[in-house]
Amino acid sequence: MANTSRRALRLLSLFGSRRQWPLREFATALGVSERTVRRDIETLRELGYPITTVHGPEGGYRLGAGHTLPPLLLDHDQALAVAVALQTAPSTVFGLGDDAARALVTLEQAMPAALRETMKTLRLTRLQNYWEFPAPPIDSAALTAVGAAVSHRHVLVTETLRADGSRPVSGDDDFLPARRIEPHHLVVWAGRWYVVAYDLGDDQWRVHRVDRLRPRPTTQLFSPRGLPHDDLARFVMSSHDRGDTAAAWPCTGSARLRLPAGVVARFAPGGSVVEHLDTEHCRLTLGAWSWAGVAGILATFDTGLTELHPPELARACRRMGRRLAAVADTEERP
Repeated sequence: MANTSRRALRLLSLFGSRRQWPLREFATALGVSERTVRRDIETLRELGYPITTVHGPEGGYRLGAGHTLPPLLLDHDQALAVAVALQTAPSTVFGLGDDAARALVTLEQAMPAALRETMKTLRLTRLQNYWEFPAPPIDSAALTAVGAAVSHRHVLVTETLRADGSRPVSGDDDFLPARRIEPHHLVVWAGRWYVVAYDLGDDQWRVHRVDRLRPRPTTQLFSPRGLPHDDLARFVMSSHDRGDTAAAWPCTGSARLRLPAGVVARFAPGGSVVEHLDTEHCRLTLGAWSWAGVAGILATFDTGLTELHPPELARACRRMGRRLAAVADTEERP
């Protein structure tokens, strides 16, 4: 009886992820025979769940339209995955750190005793890796507005903000007029939220940092377009003009690289800025915990470096060159 109850709960959790399931997939997911699945479906029907039979080659079962499942109906693995995610997800949205902690407490209260004990063994302390690129948090209202516009295909009117969140006024060097965009997809990369959008002002695909936008929703609908790239993550990473600003690091420097901006943007670490200079050159601004760290990242591009700034970065690159030359001399000796 206990096994039957567990399978019935597992069945309900599967219905929570999608309304209709082929019988064969149900049996595979539960690790039981199709006959056992049929019996468990009858058990749920006796409990009042409106599950209908779907006939045909891919026949199976469908949870009745309009029927809602009990809240927090998660199986062991689902509950564990959510709890771990709440503890390890980076706080990139304003004010959600405390909300995540409260959600974890609520989840644990709804867990069976055995699973609650398992979670106690997984209490995590978040440690920042020295090479973890910091990202500023986003206003949850702005993220919700952009996400809703993507979901409902509504045109957005956006104003560009400075890194400190202020809006330039007309006459400022960095002032940009409000733009009308069609937001198609949200992409998260290196702790930053980007929206891939079609700009109705200049008829081009662009990438915008969500935390650098002040979105104003509209009710104007737009139709789907052919996307600019099959891999939107790669499109975001390769777009040098995506609105990035240099992240706050103890050491921040820049150099002119003999590589196109699109190539450098794809491989530069999150929190760096790539400026297009010409078809063969760009400027990369980035930071690290030390000048040697900045020099090391620049060395990974394996190309000519000029116009290094500040002088501390140039000295760090020269020191690194001497160390590498010393290694080469050692290897060449008999």
